[in-house]
This record gives sequence, structure tokens and C-alpha cells, in this order.
Amino acid sequence: MANKNPFIVITGASAGIGAACAEAFSRQNSRLILGARRTQTLEQQKAKLLELGAHSVDCISLDVSQDQSSNNFCEEVLQLTQGNIDALINNAGLAIGTDHLSKGDLSEWQTVIDTNITGVLRVTRGLLPAMIESKSGHLFFLSSIAAHQVYEGGSVYCATKHAVKALAKTLKLELNGTGIRVTTIDPGMVETEFSVVRFRGNQSKADQTYAGMTPLTAKDIAECVQFAYQRPQHLNIDEMILMPTDQATVYKVHRR
Repeated sequence: MANKNPFIVITGASAGIGAACAEAFSRQNSRLILGARRTQTLEQQKAKLLELGAHSVDCISLDVSQDQSSNNFCEEVLQLTQGNIDALINNAGLAIGTDHLSKGDLSEWQTVIDTNITGVLRVTRGLLPAMIESKSGHLFFLSSIAAHQVYEGGSVYCATKHAVKALAKTLKLELNGTGIRVTTIDPGMVETEFSVVRFRGNQSKADQTYAGMTPLTAKDIAECVQFAYQRPQHLNIDEMILMPTDQATVYKVHRR
């Protein structure tokens, strides 16, 4: 059975799927610990989350691409929870550009890798020992259909999401017998700030991504995370692949 007021830790919680997860878990009286670079945005969300039913909301500065920021975040989380973490939702992630590999920018690649792979490793490594000691908790990895399929212009992003899938599968082996559950959530097209970041702030290009079709919403994904978390302890959902009805693969999308 889930704890009455679970400690739910969410990275990248200031917008998109992370913010939607915070709202979803607020409704079950969770004690939320939210990490993001935009702490002011987190603080602005706090009143709404408490109104929705959150037991408590702690907002902590977090840049998962930086060692010191990640270390500080994990130390504060451990102090707040006394090591009793019910769920860690590794949500922070991004893509930059759609260049073919031969024309890619090395510095942008490094940012994507530091966030999507090393960032996940930093936070998971910082909090996992406490979860192992308590023999409880649920690890979530917010990944992508790009963990299963590849497409032109997505080489590095797809590689990072394939890596996250491998990390999760390895953790399933390493954590067997600890009681810790491990779930990857792999959605297709979700309309969030993701495409704005990918197109380096070009809102028009981001809007074109979803033109003529109905994408998933951040709320859709958050509800699936919550569903997996709420299953009885003996049941683990290894992975969930979530696609808009209009999207058959990463490259085949029905547009009206």
C-alpha cells in the first residue's frame, strides 16, 4: 500500500510533464519535493499545489547537468525525507536542434547528454542508496518513444533515450529483491515546451510540430505515472509506451 502522505521527488518540475506530475500527486496529499532551474516558477506554483491537496511543497534549485547542483539537491532531499523516498520521478530532459549528425554542434550534444543521461545518473545515484536502505520506493524515468525508435535529425537525442532504457533495465536487475520498483514512461508527441527548446526558442516551428494532429498532453503522461505508482506493491509496470492516436511511429503522423 502507498503511504498516506508519500514523499514524491520530481526533477524538471517547473513546466510540462514535471509540473503536471506535481499537480497529479498533489491530489493524493503528497509531500512534494520539486527541483528545477527556474525556482521562481516553482515557488509561483506552490500555492496552487497546496490548494489542490499537497501535504507540503518544497522547492529546490536543481540543474541536473551540474555536479554541485545535483549533489546539493540530493542532500536537501535526504534531509527533508530522512531517506524515506516514495517515488523519484526523473523528468528533467531536453533535445536541441534537428541537425543530421554530420552537421551537429558538439556543445549542444554535450548539453543533451549531460542532462538526459548524466543528469539522470547524478540524481539517481544521489538518492538510490537511501531507497535501498529503506527497501522501498519507485523509480520513474520519463523517457520517449525515441528509446525504441530512431529518426533522422534525432541521433543524439535518440541515443540518450536508448541509454535511459538500458539504465532502467540494468536497475531492474541490480534492485531485484530490494522492493524498489522501476518504471520507464515512453511517450510519443506531447505538446509542452519540449519543441520550443528543440527549435531554440522558435515558437512558430514548435507549433508546426503539432499542426493538424492531436498530441498528448502533459496531464495525460502524469496520469499514467500516477497509475503506475498506485498499483499494489507486488505489481511493477516495467514500461509504458504512450502514443497519440494520430501517431503511428516517430515519423508517421496523421494530419488533418
